[in-house]
Amino acid sequence: MRLYASAPPRRTTAPTLLLTALAAALLLVGGLLVFAPDRAAAADPLLSRGKPATASSIEDTGFEPAKAFDGDPATRWASTEGVDPQWIRVDLGAPVTVSRVKLLWEVAYAESYRVEISADGSTWTRLATETAGNGGTDDWTGLAGKGRYLRVYGTERGTPYGYSLYEVEVYGTPDTTTPPTTPPPTTPPGTGAFTVVAAGDIAAQCTASSSSCAHPKTAAQAQRINPRFYVTMGDNQYDDARLSDYRNYYDKTWGAFKAKTRPVPGNHETYDPAGPLAGYKSYFGALAYPQGEPYYSYDEGNWHFVALDSNSFDDPDQIQWLKDDLARTTKGCVAAYFHHPLYSSGGHGNDPVSKPVWDILYGAKADLVLNGHDHHYERFAPQDPDGRATPDGIVEIVGGMGGAEPYPIETVQPNSQKRISGTYGVLKLDFTDTTYTWQYVGTDGQVKDSGPTYTCH
Repeated sequence: MRLYASAPPRRTTAPTLLLTALAAALLLVGGLLVFAPDRAAAADPLLSRGKPATASSIEDTGFEPAKAFDGDPATRWASTEGVDPQWIRVDLGAPVTVSRVKLLWEVAYAESYRVEISADGSTWTRLATETAGNGGTDDWTGLAGKGRYLRVYGTERGTPYGYSLYEVEVYGTPDTTTPPTTPPPTTPPGTGAFTVVAAGDIAAQCTASSSSCAHPKTAAQAQRINPRFYVTMGDNQYDDARLSDYRNYYDKTWGAFKAKTRPVPGNHETYDPAGPLAGYKSYFGALAYPQGEPYYSYDEGNWHFVALDSNSFDDPDQIQWLKDDLARTTKGCVAAYFHHPLYSSGGHGNDPVSKPVWDILYGAKADLVLNGHDHHYERFAPQDPDGRATPDGIVEIVGGMGGAEPYPIETVQPNSQKRISGTYGVLKLDFTDTTYTWQYVGTDGQVKDSGPTYTCH
């Protein structure tokens, strides 16, 4: 075991406790008074109990990051399974000097991990490193890190599962030498909160008279949610997206909330015999071209939304517009949506046409990307444009189950956390001024999957 801290972690196993008690008794009998070298650290107050916590992912409802800071040894945080790296973070509320960090692992432990501290939640300093973990309890003492945020960053799992902690305990004292930093904006409950419904690959050439026609059912579910607005991720109308088809099919279902819809085109919108995007532009009008192009942006709360035309990612004008648009925004959170996903486990698979746009979005610290094209639901852990998992990465969701015929899952991509094919539904996305989460809701109204709650970069 190689540890990089001023004192190694103490494994509080039962035999160790027994030997410690026996040694203490012998010393007292001999009239000696011995102080453990970490006595001062152990006497420092517990700072992390009940403090706000975030994580790279959660395995399922009931395993939220707050469970690792609630003082209840029966509850725990658990990450998604089978993906490295993963992390859990706590906001201690003010600058502190951390002297001790105690970790109580569940069966799903980290073989390799780092304990890190940060003043601003962005730049991290390493306090301790474990490279040969074996679970149980790790008690890091003799630390001297200063900051407001502390995280445990797992780089290698010790089991095939994920990472899971019953408790993370952070001890220390207020830091009176470091001026308080301006914390990231926080959102009182309900402030800035809004809901968006999203789907791609929607209107097959069928109507509600056919029991197998899915887009009337997804439209009904979307309307029941009654969001602030609706987002479509392309291939809104099959097969050639003619204006007559939009009027005969899409308009009869999703057209019920057309005025609240903010669409983008897919590849099927380019097949129109009247010209690429002709029917799409005629049907949606200024809704799809609010800034004179098939790409545009808008704000809602503390979020900046960017709607892009992935059919023309080779257009230098769109690329330059995107760079300028992201440079201008003053919002704290960024979401983008377009048709072709950079990563997908479905039939179309990964589409490198989106890589240059991901590079730009990642450089601007964008948070979320929504796509269609493949006819399934899939969510990915935060990753960079090269597909490397990173807490600072972009979360991608494929939501192509709006009504077109489902595609099977073919090649599961790295960082893919959940995949559903064959179940039609919509994305229900919940935003606040600093966070986002979502559910995949089937046409029967049942939640088929829930995403983690992420904090904006």
